Amino acid sequence: MLIYKIFRAEEWALLRAAGETAGAPVDVADGYVHFSTAAQVAETAAKHFRGESDLFLLGLEADGLGDKLVWEASRGGALFPHLYRPLRLDDVAWAQPLPLEGGQHRFPAGVLS
Repeated sequence: MLIYKIFRAEEWALLRAAGETAGAPVDVADGYVHFSTAAQVAETAAKHFRGESDLFLLGLEADGLGDKLVWEASRGGALFPHLYRPLRLDDVAWAQPLPLEGGQHRFPAGVLS
């Protein structure tokens, strides 16, 4: 199962340069890396990245993250994947731009369920 992380361009660049990251500022503050499922990622983009351009969507295989990936209740009681270790570049299956078009983020084909 793929899970998704939205990064600003500079956060994605830092991960590529360093090979691992504790995540975005919200991740560092919360002590884990926030992810979304396909059913959750559009709402995550609208809620936390409204109007932002220069974003990247990262796809990761949940099964490859091991036991440090924990599913916890969050927004509306839905279970969200949280990673309790640094995110490593080799965890990322793919990354694609997440352009802002007409005030909405345009997700790559096949991502949204």
